Amino acid sequence: MSASSRDSDINLIQQSSRPITAMIIMATGLMMLVLLTGLSVATGSSAISLSTVWQAIIHFNPDLQQHQVIRELRIPRALAGVLVGACLAVAGALMQGLTRNPLADSGLLGLNAGAGFAIAVCFAFFPSVGSAGLMFFSFAGAAVAVGIVYGIGSLTRGGITPIRLTLAGAAVSALFVALSTGIAVYFNLGLELSFWYAGGLGGTKWTQLDMVFPWAVIALAGALMLSRSVTLLSLGEEVASGLGLRTGWVKAATLVVVMVLAGGSVSIAGMIAFVGLMVPHLARYMVGVDYRWIIPCSAILGGLLVEIADIAGQWLDPTYGTPLGAVIALLGVPFFIVFIRRSGRGLI
Repeated sequence: MSASSRDSDINLIQQSSRPITAMIIMATGLMMLVLLTGLSVATGSSAISLSTVWQAIIHFNPDLQQHQVIRELRIPRALAGVLVGACLAVAGALMQGLTRNPLADSGLLGLNAGAGFAIAVCFAFFPSVGSAGLMFFSFAGAAVAVGIVYGIGSLTRGGITPIRLTLAGAAVSALFVALSTGIAVYFNLGLELSFWYAGGLGGTKWTQLDMVFPWAVIALAGALMLSRSVTLLSLGEEVASGLGLRTGWVKAATLVVVMVLAGGSVSIAGMIAFVGLMVPHLARYMVGVDYRWIIPCSAILGGLLVEIADIAGQWLDPTYGTPLGAVIALLGVPFFIVFIRRSGRGLI
């Protein structure tokens, strides 16, 4: 590719970027996250006033049952929603930039299915492990899935391409889902695994957040550091290589970051679809195609989406809570259909 063509692509990215809009979205989104987190804490099987929530935060009284519920159950759940939403959205944004596939998310490489399979193995053979062990198994499953998909994509002549990653990811996902189902049937784990398949934040504990939070923060910081390189990769590997980018190292680092983000999310909330698909497109529509802005905006918008969906699920069924994955799917499926129709008309 000629130098003039490369310069034209880079100029197009710079011209389409809207940093002021991105900063407004981030500032507004952070304020909305604070408000929604408070609303999430106040919402549940029994309504709690926002004033009581505030008192439980600044003047915690262990003798009051509502304060105990707020501190030990509802605050971890609300914070987990923000964390899981941010991780899934950023993982999807990275995958879309890496593979140049507009329908990519962390499930594309079998990450969610691999993590789910590892959790099934954990329940079947190591039922006594705690939150730390569950997170380790989730990470390990995601890593195995990445390794298999990456290895399959590298076997053919010409190396890894977006279409090969997509096909390999679909095959590996189907394999891990089938294995997980087989384990669930053989060991009678349908009830235990149903939560992980449906997706949800109910029962989230501080110990889970303590284990996942540091890894998630490191991975999100890594995503920001990789954002410029992912922007160049989204233009095509030939363009990125022509600009001096070490594409092999960038791909490997991006896959590791996505693995940590997806594995940590699954260990807390199970397999939740569509967040990594929808949110990056929304962020890209608002701030342009520069991933230096897409990634932080996706993190905030993803947290907002999951928090809103979790609140809606608790309103629909205050006693047990509608599964989070089902609520998000109600939004994700229409989005997917509209996206496909627009793509077919050449609008995207």
